[in-house]
Amino acid sequence: MDHLIPADTGEQGRLPPLPAEQLTPEQRRVADGIAGGPRGALRGPFPAMLRSPEVADRFQKVGEYLRFNSSIPADLNEMAILITAREWSAQFEWYAHHILAMKAGLPPGIAAQLAEGKRPEGMTEDQRIIYDFCTELHRTRFVSDATYAAAKARFGEQGVVDLIAVSGYYVAVAMTLNVAQVPLPPGVAPPLAPLPGR
Repeated sequence: MDHLIPADTGEQGRLPPLPAEQLTPEQRRVADGIAGGPRGALRGPFPAMLRSPEVADRFQKVGEYLRFNSSIPADLNEMAILITAREWSAQFEWYAHHILAMKAGLPPGIAAQLAEGKRPEGMTEDQRIIYDFCTELHRTRFVSDATYAAAKARFGEQGVVDLIAVSGYYVAVAMTLNVAQVPLPPGVAPPLAPLPGR
């Protein structure tokens, strides 16, 4: 799956950033809104999404809540995003959110085991709940009663909805990054090896 994102080739992918002088007024409004918000720049999936400015605008508003204001603590929220990136072998998503996960306090060993497609050893109870909920959701399209009950007891119904939403939102981000072939920064090797059987 490492062919999805070219690394250090100088390529701009299938949907590269649009030159500023080519932006329509609507695209410019959306781009300025994203860059002027908490993200601080137009990066990741948004240069590609700008081809549909209404989608980009609505999408970034959902993402702003899920990334910056979720009821799930930041380290656990980033863990959920890393699980999604691994499930989709989304190289850029993993690269960007691994940095954020480390800043939020997710232990490097947990992230390293996720990158390898393993169930991490040494998880806290909260990390175990996040892992079980998100992994079941991605792999089976459901969660068991026991997994749901554990997530609800720890994070409440809002937390359950936020976990569903962050998982789904970052699936769409991964799809966009992978289809658009958004490249990693120059000199950065793909961080995720292909998983056996996928």
